[in-house]
Amino acid sequence: MIILRDIELRRGSKMLLRGAEVTIQPGQNLALIGANGSGKSSLFAMLLGQLEPDSGDIKGTNNLRLSHMAQEVHATGLPAGEYVWRGDAGLAQLMDRLSELESAGDYAAAAPLHSELEAIDGYSAPRRAELLLQGLGFAEDAAQRPVSDFSGGWRIRLNLARALMTPSDMLLLDEPTNHLDLDATLWLQQWLQQYTGTLLMISHDRDFIDATCERILHIEQQQLASYKGNYSQFEAQRAERLANQQANYEKQQRRIAEIDDFVRRFRYKATKAKQAQSRLKELERMQAIAPAHIDSPFDFSFPPADKTSDPLLRLDEATLGYGDTPVLRGIDLQLRPGSRYGLLGRNGAGKSTLLKSLVGQLPLLAGQLSPGEHCHIGYFDQQQLEALDLEASPAQHIQRLSPDAREQDILNFLGGFNFRGDAASSPVAPFSGGEKARLALAMVVWQRPNLLVLDEPTNHLDLEMRHAMEIALQAYEGALILVSHDRHMLRNTVEELLLVDNGRVTAYRQDLADYEQWILGRFREDKPAQQSGGETESSRREKRQQAAAARARLRPLKKQLDKNEAEMARVEEQLATIQEQLGDNGLYQPERQAELAQLLQEEGALKTRASSLEEDWLELQEQLESVDS
Repeated sequence: MIILRDIELRRGSKMLLRGAEVTIQPGQNLALIGANGSGKSSLFAMLLGQLEPDSGDIKGTNNLRLSHMAQEVHATGLPAGEYVWRGDAGLAQLMDRLSELESAGDYAAAAPLHSELEAIDGYSAPRRAELLLQGLGFAEDAAQRPVSDFSGGWRIRLNLARALMTPSDMLLLDEPTNHLDLDATLWLQQWLQQYTGTLLMISHDRDFIDATCERILHIEQQQLASYKGNYSQFEAQRAERLANQQANYEKQQRRIAEIDDFVRRFRYKATKAKQAQSRLKELERMQAIAPAHIDSPFDFSFPPADKTSDPLLRLDEATLGYGDTPVLRGIDLQLRPGSRYGLLGRNGAGKSTLLKSLVGQLPLLAGQLSPGEHCHIGYFDQQQLEALDLEASPAQHIQRLSPDAREQDILNFLGGFNFRGDAASSPVAPFSGGEKARLALAMVVWQRPNLLVLDEPTNHLDLEMRHAMEIALQAYEGALILVSHDRHMLRNTVEELLLVDNGRVTAYRQDLADYEQWILGRFREDKPAQQSGGETESSRREKRQQAAAARARLRPLKKQLDKNEAEMARVEEQLATIQEQLGDNGLYQPERQAELAQLLQEEGALKTRASSLEEDWLELQEQLESVDS
């Protein structure tokens, strides 16, 4: 169990956390959410010992095996597979020592190391590393290629694989799906569902959070608030609380009306197809949780194009590919105003090839591409971020697109993307990946396209920006073709799914849930590699006897610890329930003073009980460590 007590943390002059407290139970899966810059990554750094809080205590991390996903990979000549299995530091040391002894011809000294390797299942490590790489979308021969061969996004995947390979009691993942496609995201989702340690994850993919996490930690107003349930349940709880704040009523009603209008428009198009009905149900749910996003800093829309064509764009009998190598054949596709397509398919199947061909970046190998007279394409992929002028401000980027535009109109527009004040007039160079992505998307929106071609537009975007983008896309009147690993985005913005597979593009008649099951079914045939470290059948009898004796000594203490943790969890649940009740604004009316006083008294008693239980837990932990050593 990890206890953060009265944490205060500053970065520079900015206060990130003040009096923050939370208890993380062993084996919990938690998602850490909050606005960009609220302190999520800083909290990770504190848990990893890379950053000290300005005040307060962090208990429970001693002797805890932590694994985390590094954000950078230095170029190295190591084969990718070896780079991954070396994430298990104990295994790597053992392998290096064994290699040294055998190179020196000292086989007698090497013999016991072989037994140790067998005991920790070390001989299977290269194969387990290969399975991790394949699950994350790498080609079958990737394990043998040097790390230096891979581009930045693929190196991030290597770091993710390395983190999964590392034996751990607690796994810290910072936006693990940012560089994954949908298939790899589903594979990782399945892997994490089987992880037996404690998971703390920063993610902006709400479907991914829903599938993997049972509790939400929300950084808000410099505090850490714990919510029971996944992201959808958190959203509903927060919506209920904010719906009572009458100051936001007008904005709430406008947001709900926008979603309601889109639901009505979609209902007229919806057939009895499974995909259409499941999506309609999801859109109606969005009305209920609209108040949860009232305080979002993002508020923008796609203005209608000046002119349009019907059709906007056509592909006829097209063969698409690179050089003389075809990737897709026989492609017929017609994009009309109001068309909304989502592309599905494994990594490398040709989704990006199709998009680049549609926008004219790749010449057709055969067939015909026919744009309409007034076709105006807005295209976004990750390379748009690299094309930004780092010395120019967001306002200057927009001004260059429209030299005659009024400065105030530009600033008002950028405000909807949360570029306000200095942020709108400062150079782009120090911007984060999320800020650059927002600017690139703002530039697309400003140009009033009637055909949107979006390739993974949500990478680096936080949950509030993704939600605002969904609302804007729902009201968009042009044609849309979208590739995204964000299932929530796909479910709420597209009307038809296309499957890119085996060199073809075909209509996918089922819904996203069916696609998920299809992908996961393939993964189940080859179980994801979990962590090493357990005893094998061939472990020596003496080692088993020693382990049994150690368990006998530890059993009474562990029984006490389990009882303590169960009681702490019960108190934590009761405290969370009371604090949720205290969030009701109506409770502070004069006629409910007695009820308020009773709740405050109960809250105080529970906090005292929680503090006492924490002290008992720390004492038990010290006893366990002394016996175990």
